[in-house]
Amino acid sequence: MLPRKWCLNELKSLLQTSRDEATISGVHAAIIKSGLLQNGNSGSMLIASYSRTGNIDLAHQVFDDLPVRNVSSWNSLLVGYSKTNAPLQALSLYKEMRLGTAKPDSSTFTVAINACTALKDAESGEDVWRSAVESGYGDDVFVSSSMLSFYATFGQMGKAMDVFKGMSKRDVVSWSTMITGFVKIERPREALEMYRKMVKEGIESDGVAMLAMVQACAHIGDLNMASSLHGYMIRRWFPMNGMLQTSLIDMYSKNGKLHYGSTIFRYMSRKNEVSWGVLVSGYVHNGYPIEALELLADMQRHGFWLDEARVVSALLASSQVGLTLLGKEIHGYVIKNLDLNEVLGTALIDTYAKCGMLTEARLLYDRMSSRDLILLNTIIASYGIHGQGQEALSLFLQMIESDIRPDDATFASLLSALSHSGMVEEGQRWFNIMVEDYKIEPMQKHYVSLVDLLARAGQVEKARNLIGKMECEPGLPAWVALLSGCLKNKKFSVGEFAASKVVELKPSSPGIYALASNFFAAARKWDKVLEVRQNMKAAGIRKEPGFSVVELKGMLHRFLAEDTTHPRYVELEPILEELKHEMRAMGYKPRMESVLHNVDEDVKVSMLWSHSERLAIAFGILNTKPGTKLRITKNLRVCEDCHETIKCLSVIAKREIIVRDMKRFHHFKNGKCSCNDYW
Repeated sequence: MLPRKWCLNELKSLLQTSRDEATISGVHAAIIKSGLLQNGNSGSMLIASYSRTGNIDLAHQVFDDLPVRNVSSWNSLLVGYSKTNAPLQALSLYKEMRLGTAKPDSSTFTVAINACTALKDAESGEDVWRSAVESGYGDDVFVSSSMLSFYATFGQMGKAMDVFKGMSKRDVVSWSTMITGFVKIERPREALEMYRKMVKEGIESDGVAMLAMVQACAHIGDLNMASSLHGYMIRRWFPMNGMLQTSLIDMYSKNGKLHYGSTIFRYMSRKNEVSWGVLVSGYVHNGYPIEALELLADMQRHGFWLDEARVVSALLASSQVGLTLLGKEIHGYVIKNLDLNEVLGTALIDTYAKCGMLTEARLLYDRMSSRDLILLNTIIASYGIHGQGQEALSLFLQMIESDIRPDDATFASLLSALSHSGMVEEGQRWFNIMVEDYKIEPMQKHYVSLVDLLARAGQVEKARNLIGKMECEPGLPAWVALLSGCLKNKKFSVGEFAASKVVELKPSSPGIYALASNFFAAARKWDKVLEVRQNMKAAGIRKEPGFSVVELKGMLHRFLAEDTTHPRYVELEPILEELKHEMRAMGYKPRMESVLHNVDEDVKVSMLWSHSERLAIAFGILNTKPGTKLRITKNLRVCEDCHETIKCLSVIAKREIIVRDMKRFHHFKNGKCSCNDYW
């Protein structure tokens, strides 16, 4: 029973503590009877109270019945819509308020900007921000922080930085928003720099900032920083929620410290599909496919399943290392548990193609009932990396006949496919059609494919002229494509110019330095070779060792060049000697020009036979029966001598040998290669 006389403070106290709609309705009646509704604050309190119970319609009714609406009552209803996840209504109410006499304050602008962020309404957001600045709230910490979040949502971190720099007071929310924003647009180094500045200003990190920092460390592979952050969280008894723990697992997995990630996973009190999926991807990424399969099975035993995003992630990791068994297992999982939509179909086709199973990729493509442009681009690119440019072109033409308009990515895939097959005239023709008929402005990737096409075909002067005519600034990939073609065709004059450009641009990849070094070695300019190596050393870049991986029964076996440390190397020596003998009988003669070192002939022969792919193939022959397909993945390009050797080995060993190097696939069978000696 309510007392007969009420004072405003007592009503305020009751409304603030009550969560029961019946009680609020009783207070509401008392306010009306007592005449306190004339007081603007009592109306605002009622609106806020009804909103808290989720009855936003009743809150709006109170608002409509108010004799006088001050900024407090407008804000109460705005906040109510915001908390009930109704940003469209909140923004509409803000616009209605601007037509009246009530002057918006910090809370008004903050809620309105947040509504625009939720709606991804860029134009309205900018309008609200202009009004806030004009009303003197441009430096308000709440309004400014909301605007930071707004710009971060749209990836406009330049504008966000302008707002941030203009803030006289920055709290942990504003700092965290900036850090998270940079991570989302994949600029992790700027996120790290922002974090360091925050620490320097004495701001304590919150969970949002720590989560973003862990993700940033995962992006750039800064294990020291990541370990330091993890240690900080442990020392400060930082609350470890599932999202943060999962991000730590992902970060350690991507930095090669899978045992740390698996330990965090083991001690997680609440595991979900995401945490399971991240660890599965971690095992795949680190070369533990069997453990990944076991974890998938364990995950299902615990009643969890991979969602679409995690399946795509696992397939991506599987394709990177060429794991056929895992790819098939995931395909089976998709069929049993998920709908095979365009996203999953695309990921599976890409995985099959990158695992050397182009036939399986095409079968899946043919069975897809719905095909979007991304899926079509993927199958065209798949034929490209297998050197089947004519089939890629055929699919492209079918796509056009189906009235599907190609985009820039489609033409990039097509031009790359034509380049791998040496289809020079077709490549030039379709490049021109892209520009003239489809009005697609050529990008770096299109020019690079055309330069590669011309240079690989020996037309290096034409390729060099094309670089000079590029609409965009020629980047490192264009000069690398030209240099690669010059090395292949022994075009030393143009090649020396391209090599100088490549070194001048200071690449971060050891493989590109190796290409320049190999070119100068092929030209017998040993002083230039030394200069390139000195540049590498000065840049702190180490030469990447060549290695090959062979997959046998779902296990990956890795061999380095000149590797005698493998536990079963003793068994490989007689196999290698026998293969050498049989190859000589077939007329094989070592191609000494493939050894780009200034050493004696007998040393060159020895170096050729210690190339990593030969060791991997010998191991495959040792452990399989004739007729078995051997799948080899190599981190560098196959040299000419190894290419000839593998053709011989496919005959001697009676096996089809599929080799994936850093550029493309080679299918060796019965003494021939699918590339027809063009690569």
